[in-house]
Amino acid sequence: MKNTLVFIAFVLVVLGFLYAISGTRSPRIPDDAKHAVFDNESLCLSCHGLTGEAPRKPEHPPKDECLKCHKVKRNRKK
Repeated sequence: MKNTLVFIAFVLVVLGFLYAISGTRSPRIPDDAKHAVFDNESLCLSCHGLTGEAPRKPEHPPKDECLKCHKVKRNRKK
């Protein structure tokens, strides 16, 4: 029984460590009126492009494939 508890504790520590080093999480797409009607990345770039009202930060990766990292919130109504 003691060996089983030690093994479970070890597995939990390893999983916690892997989660901690897995990197930062990308923000989810907000569940508001501005983001309710998008369906592709071209609409994202109209606001988040270099000249948009909310441009990406300079340290943002240069990819224009927004939906690879940023996911829709689960509670969004379709």
